[in-house]
Amino acid sequence: MSETTHESLPVDVLLVGAGPANLVAAYHLARRVAAHNETAEQKIEPMIAIIEKSAEVGDHILSGAVLDPRALREILPEFKDAKPFQTPVSSESLLYLTAKGSLKAPFLFGPLDNHGNYVVSLNEVTKWLAEKVTEMGVQIFPGFPGREILYGDDGQVIGVRTGDKGIGRDGKPKPNHEPGIDLLAKVTILGEGSRGSLCKQLFADKQMYSTVNPMIYGIGVKELWEVPSGRIKPGQVMHTMGYPLRSSEYGGSFLYGLSDTKLALGLVIGLEYEDPFLDAHERLQQLKQHPIFAKILEGGTLLKYGAATLPEGGLYSMPRLYDDGVMVVGDSASFLNGMRLKGIHLGMKSGILAADAAFDALVKDDASKEVLEGYQEAFEKSWAYQELHSTRNFHQAFEGGLWKGFFHVGLQMVTGGRGLRDPWRVTAGHEHLKTVEEFYGKPYGPALEGTGNAAAAEDTGVGGTTAGDVAAGVEAPTPSFDGKLTFDKMTSVYHADTGHEEDQPCHLQVGDLDICFNRCTKEYGNPCQHFCPAGVYEWLPREKPDEKGRRFDFNINFANCVHCKTCDIMDPYQIIDWVPPEGGGGPKFSGM
Repeated sequence: MSETTHESLPVDVLLVGAGPANLVAAYHLARRVAAHNETAEQKIEPMIAIIEKSAEVGDHILSGAVLDPRALREILPEFKDAKPFQTPVSSESLLYLTAKGSLKAPFLFGPLDNHGNYVVSLNEVTKWLAEKVTEMGVQIFPGFPGREILYGDDGQVIGVRTGDKGIGRDGKPKPNHEPGIDLLAKVTILGEGSRGSLCKQLFADKQMYSTVNPMIYGIGVKELWEVPSGRIKPGQVMHTMGYPLRSSEYGGSFLYGLSDTKLALGLVIGLEYEDPFLDAHERLQQLKQHPIFAKILEGGTLLKYGAATLPEGGLYSMPRLYDDGVMVVGDSASFLNGMRLKGIHLGMKSGILAADAAFDALVKDDASKEVLEGYQEAFEKSWAYQELHSTRNFHQAFEGGLWKGFFHVGLQMVTGGRGLRDPWRVTAGHEHLKTVEEFYGKPYGPALEGTGNAAAAEDTGVGGTTAGDVAAGVEAPTPSFDGKLTFDKMTSVYHADTGHEEDQPCHLQVGDLDICFNRCTKEYGNPCQHFCPAGVYEWLPREKPDEKGRRFDFNINFANCVHCKTCDIMDPYQIIDWVPPEGGGGPKFSGM
């Protein structure tokens, strides 16, 4: 069989991902080119192109979100007149929750002050930015995911290959097969969001990962609700800590008033927890049963659901931002302030700075790392660096739990972000996950038919466990949902409006299924079924063991995937690789 031929398309600047950082980068770059051509004797007319894996720009964009407009003011000061920015923050509060009660903070210190910010739908902000970018002559190609970094003879990045279309589940071309396109670029800017698949390739190939800390993540699960008028005020902002999280678990919730009847409610959990049964979706359902939220949501309607990961490691987790022919922006490069729980403005600023470096490369006709290093240098002189430097040890301070975290953050506040340790070194989040026996004191052992005692189950175990283990083991609790306030995962996924062509290869690639059955079941109780907020990974008990003695069927329902990439991050063996599915597939986070 002959090797597939990929058509090539040359561009000058290729931006991968139509998120806020790349859209701002494209707009600023196009504006700089236009300004240059007004006065320069030697004009430049670069082709600037953006590829995006979702069917429409904004479909895969999800955030809280309270937007700090600092970066936006620098390039689009007229933003305040646009529809997505019509809800300025009107009030804010911070609460510590117990299971039934709450304690309100008497005041909010600087980093948590949202005065002058806006409650927005980032989905709508992104669509608005895309319109501005298109007006500047930039080409946007939705439905084209980047699948492979392309390198030149000297190892420089020369572009990206997009994913094939029309490949069947068996890996063979279907009648509608279209090979991916090689987009060849002088400068490539990666803004894929959190845990970008191309960035994983690039960082490993070019050794760009931070030498201080690994990239650290959290998962945010969010719902959009319509509630009776009077329950919420436009611009109302509420953040909470405590319930439904243990003191050893990092995170908190948010409630944002988008209008007098529409609100965003979400829960963020750091992906360095220990409990192998922790389920972010279930914790969000628990949160809604707290009297404060139950009262607000009573009689309301769930409109949308979604989940996304976010980079919370801060400055010490940031990779090198450039290499020959390539730069990285936004969440892909860990541009997020964990203390403020804000990254949109930082991502936009990274886009501005990367655009300046790309412009220099075009003018000089030189995209070497020596030129693109100007991006890193400009960042380190910017307000974005100052902001991240002041919170450089924030997330790490909570490694020992909530109360120790408060102590260390207090010290950091008076020492300019230093605290007792600088840098504060941590390990990757998945390394914190404990086995079922380590966390619960008993091995994993669901109550399967015929395992009421060791004698009845001596024919086989569960994924390598003994019959005695099964009989004496512990399993995750089975929650109940009322369908009005709380919902099971499948109902929630329905409200994510996610969809994929089912006759295609699974984009959730598990490297070694033997580990899943023979180690993970016994050690961790298959935590993928819990940490996935969309019910993608399903372990179903069998009536009888199969020929290998397995009592479970393992299904990967990839059509449910909401593209959060939690599995890629939190799998304890790091054998799950999330790659983009066929272009256009995935959730539709309208209004989120």
